Amino acid sequence: MKAVGLKRYGDIEVLEDLDVPKPSAPQGRDLLIRIKATSVNPIDIKVRGGVYDDYPDYYDHVPFNTDKYQILGYDSSGVVEQVGPDVSRFKIGDEIYFLASPFRHGSNAELVLADERSAALKPRSLSFEHAAGIPLTALTAWEALVERLEIKEGEQVAILIINGAGGVGSIASQICAEILRLPVVITTASREETRNFSKEMGATHVINHHDDIVKQINQLKLNVPLKYAFITHTTVEEYVKVCADVLSPFGKMCSIVQGKFDFYGTPSMAKCLTFVWELLSTKVRYGGNLEVHGEVLEKLAKLIDQGKIKSHVTQVFEFNCENLKKVHDLIFKGKAIGKITLKMNT
Repeated sequence: MKAVGLKRYGDIEVLEDLDVPKPSAPQGRDLLIRIKATSVNPIDIKVRGGVYDDYPDYYDHVPFNTDKYQILGYDSSGVVEQVGPDVSRFKIGDEIYFLASPFRHGSNAELVLADERSAALKPRSLSFEHAAGIPLTALTAWEALVERLEIKEGEQVAILIINGAGGVGSIASQICAEILRLPVVITTASREETRNFSKEMGATHVINHHDDIVKQINQLKLNVPLKYAFITHTTVEEYVKVCADVLSPFGKMCSIVQGKFDFYGTPSMAKCLTFVWELLSTKVRYGGNLEVHGEVLEKLAKLIDQGKIKSHVTQVFEFNCENLKKVHDLIFKGKAIGKITLKMNT
């Protein structure tokens, strides 16, 4: 089958057209999916560069070790072409959107194998290319907000989301506003277009991360405590300090990006703040309830079709090697707003 992948790790130029064997017949709860659209996320850039270190042994568990090539792409949409013997939720011909495992070959190809537990019927109101941008960012945001920060629906509190116009930040804002129904959703964005986009995605207040964040939040004169912070952009060290200053006592912060910092002798310690990491593939790597992924995607599909959650896809390219390189470059340089997807010609 045709794919775009790599035979070594490095800069954008390592991406190349590949002609590789079709995936084997699905086993267990796997689906064989014909890809209609795929998406690019920061994880793709890190894995391609050989620097993905969220899991210290990541490169010991990738298909490159046996196949001598690797196909990236971890959230996508497509049509079910074949089902494993234990599949119970899907049938051949179903149109789905799904999360692919970063420990297997991904969806920058004609076909991919993926676990049915991390998939759902795609929203009827969305095209394949708009649906393809949702799974990874939405599930990351859901796990961070609901499982890691343990935000309760209807809590009368505020949340600060660092980088509200990014892929994760823009869907997190919507989850906070439409599903968790938080009264105050503060995001950061610096340009007029990113500020406007963040407001469209559910932010009640947008502040500039290039200016004094503490001062700007104090000027908001919130009538509810700022209990939560969600860090979706570097540098973590900087934002942990800021969050420690603005969060109310016993608050919580969560990050999806790495960093090194010390809480000793800081407001984080004095306020008894909680810090927690969010890594979407922990359930895949170490075991966990993957059924939640499918349940959340089903819930989001209904809300999207009801018009309560919006697609945060802002650009769509035709899928080919050169365009994939362009999208990698846009994300690496921080030029993307929301999500970028690529449409297959199949």
